[in-house]
Amino acid sequence: MKRALAVCMVVSALSVVSGCIAIGGTENNPRPTTGQELMDLKMALDKGAINQAEYDQKKAQILAKK
Repeated sequence: MKRALAVCMVVSALSVVSGCIAIGGTENNPRPTTGQELMDLKMALDKGAINQAEYDQKKAQILAKK
């Protein structure tokens, strides 16, 4: 239950932040940078939304895309 709540909190926070970028504009939201993806992933780990194994796996995927 705690994990589900943490996931919801992280997703909500990311939705609010990403929604603020293009308010009233016609520009497309650019794809997040590798650094931003890694920071978001670390925040999810710190908040307990994901465990260390999930973090390590996703981090490897993010870095492999680069």
